[in-house]
Amino acid sequence: PYRGYAQGRVSQEKDAEILKFELGCNLVRTSHYPQSKWFLDHCDRIGLLVLEEIPGWQHIGGKAWKAEAVQNVRRMIERDWNHPSIVAWGVRINESPDDHDFYAETNRTARTLDATRQTCGIRKHAESELLEDIYTMNDFSLESDLLPERTPLRAPRVVTGLDRDVPYLVTEFNGHMFPTKVSDNEARQVEHVTRHLEVLNAAFGNPNISGCIAWCMFDYNTHKDFGSGDRICHHGVMTMFREPKFAAYAYASQMDPAARTVLKPVTYWARGERDIGGVLPLMILTNCEEVELRFPSGATLRKRGDAELFPHLPHPPVILRKEDVTDDVFGKWGLKWQGVEIAGFVEGEEVETLQFVADPVATTLEVAPDRGELNAAGREEVRVMVRALDQAGALLPFLADQIDIEVDGPARLLGPGRSPLVGGTTGFWLQATGAAGPIRLKVSSSRFETQEIRLTATAGVVPASEGLCPVRAIA
Repeated sequence: PYRGYAQGRVSQEKDAEILKFELGCNLVRTSHYPQSKWFLDHCDRIGLLVLEEIPGWQHIGGKAWKAEAVQNVRRMIERDWNHPSIVAWGVRINESPDDHDFYAETNRTARTLDATRQTCGIRKHAESELLEDIYTMNDFSLESDLLPERTPLRAPRVVTGLDRDVPYLVTEFNGHMFPTKVSDNEARQVEHVTRHLEVLNAAFGNPNISGCIAWCMFDYNTHKDFGSGDRICHHGVMTMFREPKFAAYAYASQMDPAARTVLKPVTYWARGERDIGGVLPLMILTNCEEVELRFPSGATLRKRGDAELFPHLPHPPVILRKEDVTDDVFGKWGLKWQGVEIAGFVEGEEVETLQFVADPVATTLEVAPDRGELNAAGREEVRVMVRALDQAGALLPFLADQIDIEVDGPARLLGPGRSPLVGGTTGFWLQATGAAGPIRLKVSSSRFETQEIRLTATAGVVPASEGLCPVRAIA
């Protein structure tokens, strides 16, 4: 949010870890340009596959411009050839029209430099000429005026116009078709989640689609033509601070529960948030086999994932509908609202529980750094998330207090000293200044008890590049 692409090594590595371990992704597209070597180094280490592409967006220029783009192909491959995480080279300008001679040359250059990897080129035009090894397509079929019916993805042959199957990869979906702020109302959050699930389900269900890459991981700063009046593209499944929206759990819930169990109801659990009232239908994103709801009245309700609505997902969401419950549980408007405990089960064993209270009260200001130490010599930075929580530890999404941040010791604040909570959260980074020593962080507001966190800037050496081997010389 505050330094953009100038953010340092640790933040680049953290993004790779979020993609792999929090969202459960196995492939990332570096749209629309080569990324930091630190990011790619870490993808190598943790086993996150990468589709890397040359810079550009829709526009194709003249002769000199095209020659420079061909050189970008060369620069990208010569720099990053030795990254085993990279599985494909993107050699078209993102979403540009066909240009046979130009793209024949970008493909020739890539194949000459590296015959071991496939080429691809990200398209938005159907029946585009296939010069690459993989037909890569940005499929926004859920755009309301593109197709008459609600279609998550088009069939590959419909897009390619070919009479045969070819390697096919979806490289964008959703994003600007349904921008969703972390503070948006619950009904929009449910639709946001549903759109991601529908596309994933369609991709899993078609053996001719080799993968599906969503637009995009996180919200980002932009210009006036694209933002929501705030110069921010709210296209992500996470905020700019990498705080998950509900849609992030559409991905996390597809992870193997042996690696991590996920239990995330798509609700703020309030009587009056939705039209007409209540929380039904209630979608619970989970990789648990069964979910049980337990009410203070003693009533319980147990249900499995909806494999009928989402037959191809490894872990379909549990969906509770009106017919699953009686009005006295949490149905009609005007009845007393009550809290609930929700539990997830895998192979009959309870593995996750969470609680919603009927009367949430602002109780705790959580201050959570990603780690407690910074390398002083490397001037490392650490992300710190601030969250407003109720008495059950649940986020208070509509609490918009201002928080004040004070730092004492060998670290500087990246971001303003006063920041509002948005969706119940905000974040910032601390960066080591070069000296070793204790760091005292104080976060306060008019509502919560002031929180003090201790971190340490440790003496060390400037980290060397950790590429797996030197880049080879290419004639």
